[in-house]
Amino acid sequence: MAASMLCRRTAVLCRVLKGISSSKTVLSANSQSGLLLQTASYNPKPLRLNLHGPYIPDKDSEKTPEWQKTARYDRKLFGRYGSASGIDPASLWPSHEQLDKIIAEENEWNPPLEVMLKNIEAKEKQEADKRLAKEKLIAANMAKMPKMIADWRREKVETKKKLKEEKARRERMLTQARERFGFAVDPRSHKFLEMVAEIEKEEQKKRKLMKRRLKEEQAAAPITPPAASS
Repeated sequence: MAASMLCRRTAVLCRVLKGISSSKTVLSANSQSGLLLQTASYNPKPLRLNLHGPYIPDKDSEKTPEWQKTARYDRKLFGRYGSASGIDPASLWPSHEQLDKIIAEENEWNPPLEVMLKNIEAKEKQEADKRLAKEKLIAANMAKMPKMIADWRREKVETKKKLKEEKARRERMLTQARERFGFAVDPRSHKFLEMVAEIEKEEQKKRKLMKRRLKEEQAAAPITPPAASS
């Protein structure tokens, strides 16, 4: 009995599900047919385009691009359509500041013939003055050349003389060190350097003494009065 009850309930459930699926099919078919009917019955309105007159943008509209609101675009419209563009030609003329700027640029990049000739003359004069100054400098240096050569030769002779005197003094010091110590001394040794310092100190004292004596002799010399003029 339980099995028969279960079979009956299962059959009822299958019939209910079948009815639901069939109703969905009918609804989807109805919706698709309605969409097709709506698409078939759609009749769009034609666009209102003015293909015969010029296109003049509305500058007060927010949808108009900013580049269509400029004076450059107004000049373009007036050049293409003329008075039909509705633009006042006086508004296209540059202002006093713009006109002065245009004139200044024109004079800078395309100066008049007189200005160009003056510029060329000034440039040639500047180059001539520069060349003349260079020639004067060369002439002055050439005039100094003999003295410069003489000074160079004198310095060369003095340098050779100092080197010769330094060499003779070094040999004299080495001879004195050999006579004092009884053997040849290395000029880099401490003994030789001490001896040189001692000898230089003695020579400095002798020079000071001679200088003092010379001053005393000059001070003691009698002063001869100048001869009287006849």
